[in-house]
Amino acid sequence: MIAQMADEITCLIVDDHEVVREGLRLSLSRASHIRVVGEAADGASAIGLVERRKPDVVIMDVRMPGMDGLEATKEILKVVPDAAILIFTAFSERSLLARGLDSGAKGYILKEAPHETLLRAIERLASGEGYVDPALMPAFLSGKDQTDMLTAREREILQLLADGMSNADVAAKLFISQETVKSHVRHILAKLEADTRTHAVAIALRESIID
Repeated sequence: MIAQMADEITCLIVDDHEVVREGLRLSLSRASHIRVVGEAADGASAIGLVERRKPDVVIMDVRMPGMDGLEATKEILKVVPDAAILIFTAFSERSLLARGLDSGAKGYILKEAPHETLLRAIERLASGEGYVDPALMPAFLSGKDQTDMLTAREREILQLLADGMSNADVAAKLFISQETVKSHVRHILAKLEADTRTHAVAIALRESIID
């Protein structure tokens, strides 16, 4: 794919605001190597369009009525596993960034990003790479502040969960009760703003809390 970067890159725009879709379409029309092959106003419509048009890159809004962009991303990847999805949002919360990347999206960019940043993100995704908007990196790294709140025991348990251990395994290894393990896991999820153990492990690995 990288060798074909000079070729046309096809994009699908998913956003519930017509003015945003129009702005994106106009912006991308200035790049001769990028062609918009479709638009969707919600996540559900996007799934069928991606299946039919097979765009190189899907530019996906997050906050939409009905099925949001993160749920749509997961559903699209079930039917088109190699789809390259670029989360395109006005929201820069760290937890949203983590959820976006955990959903299977390959990139994450803010709506106010310069035209050149948008093009770079699209090109990177089309070539099989990932991309995070440089403006988002401080928000991404600020997660360190919260991870500092994890106790040594919580880090230890998180590492064991990452190694694939169950609550029972962790309890046996650390000579504590399963109830104590569950209590630690609840605290870990709350501190990392994670929905599940898997999500917590993904955040911890990305932010180098565990190896």
